[in-house]
Amino acid sequence: MYDIKAYWEANSAEEAVRLLLDHPEARVIAGGSDLLVQLRDGKLTDAELVSIHGIDSLRGVSLDPDGTVRIGALTSFSRLHTDPVILECIPPLAEAAGEVGGPQIRNIGTIGGNICNASPTADTPPTLLAWDAELELLGPCGTRRLPMRDFYTGAKTVDRKPGELLAAVLIPRKAWQDYTGKMFKYAVREALDTSIVNCSVSVRLSDDRESIDRIRAAFGGAVGPIPLRASSAEAAVTGQALTGQTVSMFAEAVLRDIHPRDGWRASKALREQIAGELAKRALMESVRLAGGVIHE
Repeated sequence: MYDIKAYWEANSAEEAVRLLLDHPEARVIAGGSDLLVQLRDGKLTDAELVSIHGIDSLRGVSLDPDGTVRIGALTSFSRLHTDPVILECIPPLAEAAGEVGGPQIRNIGTIGGNICNASPTADTPPTLLAWDAELELLGPCGTRRLPMRDFYTGAKTVDRKPGELLAAVLIPRKAWQDYTGKMFKYAVREALDTSIVNCSVSVRLSDDRESIDRIRAAFGGAVGPIPLRASSAEAAVTGQALTGQTVSMFAEAVLRDIHPRDGWRASKALREQIAGELAKRALMESVRLAGGVIHE
């Protein structure tokens, strides 16, 4: 039985903000694919919930006049997986959405919940980080825009102020135009399993397609307490020629960015090996999609 103390349904984003201010202990519930499991397992008791499920203005994908891809926080994984804007501008995000759970979970689960739950094993945050996503948060003082990499402040904690609600995920034009990318997820089972390592890379090549002009890489899974950008690996290969040595340098530098641990799913050493291998594959495939060739 679910231990729910109080439940409110918001009919607008503004009403949700008011309810969250009036009830500071309340949790936001959208699809409920994570929160209801916590309730069922007894990890959350005397729960106060504010439902935003009925706020249709927080759903859908659109392209703003300035070229920003706007994703409503209540957009489901199923929608992301097939949305034409996402497929055109950020194909790896469609791939990542397709990796989430099974069809039932993808139909009810939302990108906002995947972000705010702050799980390091979530499937979409690494790709969003690799595409320089920004978050639009609605609160009592209006809206604020925050780089997603600054949203995660620690294990299971995020920078969401009292009364604030995640309204949208934004990918500016400069973050997706002329970039190609690829994501890979490694799990024990092919479907319905939590990722051991999740890697996403985006690349912009030089005009002659012989070197890396700009690269962004991010990891999830049990490689750290939060989804993280691989800053050392990015710096190691920016400006480098497209060679096998560059690919190896990238994979080696990734080990300076991630912080895996031993666990029942995999050892630290195995996680490091998998992370390096996925980094290589993601970089090579991103380069191929951009029309480049890795020279040995």
